[in-house]
Amino acid sequence: MKKLLGLVLGLTVGLAGCSKPEAPATDAAKTDTAKEQTVVMASTGSDADIWRYIATLPETKAAGIKLEVKNFTDYVSMNTAVANKEIDVNAFQSYAYMVAFNDNNKDKIAPLSTTYLEPMGLYSSKVKKLEDFKTGATIAIPNDGANESRALLLLQSAGLIKLKAGFDDVKGTPADISENAKNIVIKPIQMATAVRVKDEVDAIVLGNTLAMEGGLNVLKDAVFYEPVDQSTKMNVNVLAVAADRQNDPVLKKVGELYHTEAVNKYVQEHFGGTKIDVNKPVSYLTEAK
Repeated sequence: MKKLLGLVLGLTVGLAGCSKPEAPATDAAKTDTAKEQTVVMASTGSDADIWRYIATLPETKAAGIKLEVKNFTDYVSMNTAVANKEIDVNAFQSYAYMVAFNDNNKDKIAPLSTTYLEPMGLYSSKVKKLEDFKTGATIAIPNDGANESRALLLLQSAGLIKLKAGFDDVKGTPADISENAKNIVIKPIQMATAVRVKDEVDAIVLGNTLAMEGGLNVLKDAVFYEPVDQSTKMNVNVLAVAADRQNDPVLKKVGELYHTEAVNKYVQEHFGGTKIDVNKPVSYLTEAK
C-alpha cells in the first residue's frame, strides 16, 4: 500500500511539474480590465475620423473607456440605432437636426453633450466688408429646409436684413424677411453647385463642408460667419443618445473627451480650426435666446 501511494504521489508531482502554470494577472491588470467599458459609437465622415483618433488617446484609456467607432452613411439609421440602443451614442448631427428627428419619430433621442459649431459663412469675390454691399446686391443661399433658415439668420446677424418676430429656426423662408434696407436679392439655390456659382452673384452663403471642398476656410475667407452665441445654438453639433441615457455617467465621460487639448490640436491641424469647440452644458441648447 505504501509503495502504491508513493507511486501515485510521484506521478501527480511529475505531471504537475510538466504542465505550464498560467501566470496570475497583476492587480493593476485586473483593475484596468474591471474599469474599462466598451462604448459603441456611430459616426460618419470627418466626425468619424475625429472619434477614431479620440479612441487612441491615453485620455480615453485613463477614463476607462474602449471606444469602438462604426461608420454609417445614413443619418436616420444612426439615430434609430441609438434610440433602439443598438448603438450607445452617435456623432454627426446638429441640435436642429436632432430636434427635427424627434418631431418626426416616436423613438426619441437626446443630446448627451455639445461638441462644436461648424460656422456657416458669407463668401464673396466682389465684397470684402459688410458695409461694401451695394443696394440690390444678390446673395445666394441654400434652398433646403433648415439650411435656408440658418442662412437667413446669418444674414440677420450680419445686419443685412431683419426677420419677423418668432422666426422659425428650422422652417423659416425669405418670406419672413421684415426689413431689407438695401433691397438685397435673396436667391435660394441648390447647394451642390454652390461653389461654382460664387462668382456669378455678389455673395453666397455656404456651410463649412462645402466651403472646405471649394478650398475656402470660413475663419479666413468669409466676409462674415456665424458667432458662437444663442443665435446659433440650434446649429451646434451634439453627441446623441437614447432619451433615458442622457445622464449615463460612462457616456458623459465620452462627451468630455471631445474637449481635450489633444482633440483641439487635431482639429486645428486637419480642419483649419473650422470646427469651433463649444463646451457648454446641454441646458445651453434649451435656454431662451
